[in-house]
This record gives sequence, structure tokens and C-alpha cells, in this order.
Amino acid sequence: MSLPPEMVCVLFIAAASLAALPAGAGTPDIKTVRPDGTPNRAAWMAQGTFGVMTHYLFHPKGDTPEERTADLNRTVDAFDVPSYVKQVKATGADWVIFTLGQTTGYLCSPNAVLDPRAPGMTPKRDLALELAKAIHRAGKRLILYIPSEQNSEQAIQTALRSDQPGYAERYFEFLKAYSLKFGKLCDGWWFDSCGPHDDAYWNAWLTALRAGNPQTAVAFSGAEFCCGGPEGPICKLEDYHAGEIHLLEEGQIRRDFLPPGGDIVVVDQKLRKRGQEARTYMPDGQFIDGVQWHCLLPLDLTFNPAVPNQYCNYTDKELSGFVGAVKSVGGAITINVPIEIETGRIPTDSHAQLVRLGRSMKTAGK
Repeated sequence: MSLPPEMVCVLFIAAASLAALPAGAGTPDIKTVRPDGTPNRAAWMAQGTFGVMTHYLFHPKGDTPEERTADLNRTVDAFDVPSYVKQVKATGADWVIFTLGQTTGYLCSPNAVLDPRAPGMTPKRDLALELAKAIHRAGKRLILYIPSEQNSEQAIQTALRSDQPGYAERYFEFLKAYSLKFGKLCDGWWFDSCGPHDDAYWNAWLTALRAGNPQTAVAFSGAEFCCGGPEGPICKLEDYHAGEIHLLEEGQIRRDFLPPGGDIVVVDQKLRKRGQEARTYMPDGQFIDGVQWHCLLPLDLTFNPAVPNQYCNYTDKELSGFVGAVKSVGGAITINVPIEIETGRIPTDSHAQLVRLGRSMKTAGK
């Protein structure tokens, strides 16, 4: 009996994924308790398939605040939630990381603390909450993304009076308002561009985030995997490693930083900073410094202007092999793909590759 071409493709990818695993590797025994004896709130990420992230970033147009708010509402109203969730389901992914906002100060969900201070920075439609409900109805989980307090947009810092004492506490109240609104519909958080703090500060932050869901899993990104510094998490109290990646090379994570505007050259079709040796890394277990290992991989859309988009394109075999290697040691992975801001759709080619990945994992029994 001959198989249809699409099934042949799926079986080939599954075989490639298995071949990429170390000898003797299989499905690991995922630990639900961290090495320090505390619960592993992010165990479900290691137990699942993979996650999908989309940077839904809007830049409202207009000459006045009123015009920009109107454009924000127009953009958010056009987002097709059922179509987006249908696309996610088709990939076989188990969770979504979705941006509340970044770069402009405009957010896709009203906030009880921010709105009285800065009217018009959030839309009438509560897109993030609507999406959270739809994702949960589909049997998936939702992680919310937002920049850290030190890297939040100027409009938010101004509204929360960052130049006056107590800014951190006001920022935490801003987050707490979201946590209480989303409740158990928010399964996790991913914070960008975090700096070092003492445990008391981290705990105050975590307390705000867990006001609505004590089991929410939190990651604070210090760009550990992509900027050449220490590999371990900036916060040992977090639940999973943020794990931002800029580039894979020969199936491994590039650890050396390629600076935008730096002296970047191409050597044997590989990106290099002139005079800087390339360094690579891969996980060897479920935890890193006691935190659930996780990485965020850009596919078809770079995180770093020094890395052109074409270097974030991977073949099915390369992508499947990397995911298989991460999963074989108990790690978790989220894959960031482009999104069409005007419709909320994942582009066809990126979506199709995620669908093939999900099918190959199902065939291989991951």
C-alpha cells in the first residue's frame, strides 16, 4: 500500500527527530518537584509538546492621543480569536506565550491600575482575556508576556511615576491587577529585560503575579542564552528559565552575542563577530540552577537585528532534531513565529512548519 506524500513527509521528520537524539535517549521521567524540594510549577511545560509565541505588537497611528487610541481599538477589534486558536490547535502545541504589549506602551487588555492614570493606552475590547478563555476552552495554556519594570515603556513609567519613590510597588500593583483579572486563565508569565535583585524584591514581584493564581509559572529574562553571560537564571526563585535564543548553529544554541551595529561577518555561511569565537551550548538535564529548563527559539523572525531573518529559518530536520534533543533531557521549548498584526493570523509557511513538527512529535510518541 502506498502512503500519501504528506504522510511520507511526517514519517521522515519523525525518523529524523529520533535519529537526532543521543543514544539511549527516550522520554525522560519529568520531575514535578524541584531539586530544593519545592513544587515545580512549570513541570507541565516539560511534560507537554512545545509552546507557540507570537509578538502581537501594534503601533497606533495618529497625530493626537485620541486618534492613536481609535487606531488601537480598530487594530485590536480586527484580531480573529477563533482563527488564531484554530491555528494553534492545528500545530499540536500545548501552550501560547502572548504579548500584552511591548515598545509603545499600548496594551491589548484593560488594566484597573493603569487606565485611570493613562486613559486610552488600552483598548475597549479585552483581547488578551478573550484569548485566554478561548485557549483554555481548546485545552491549552496561556503565558502572558510583558517587559520588566526597568524596561517598561516610557508611557507606562510616566503613568506609574517611575521618577518618584515607590515605583516598583506601583508597577507590582499594575501587574497584580492583571493577575486578579485573569485568575487561573493565566498559567504563566514571561518578563523581558530583567536586572538583578535581592530575594525580597523577587518575592514581592512573585506575590503580585500569584495573587490570582498561586500556581502560575514565572520566568524573568536576563537574556542569559544569547548575550554571552552566565547561562543560569537571573532569578533562582523563578519557575522556569526564560531562555531567549537568537540563533542555532549545527543544532546547538549560539551563546556568544552578535551586537547590532557590530562587526558581523559571514564565514562559511555562518554569522561571526570579527575576532570573537563562536560558542554553543545544550542542556544536560531538566533543571538549570534548580529552575525548569526552557528556551525561546525564534523561527522565521529574528529577535536581534544583527541576525537576519534568513538565519532564523530552519529545515524540518533541524527544527525537529533540536526540539527532540531538548525534550530528551526534560527541557521545554517555546517557538516564536511571526503574526499578521491586522488579522492575528500566523503566516502560512511558519504555521505549516509548526504543524509538521507537531505531527512528527505525535508520530514519534513525544
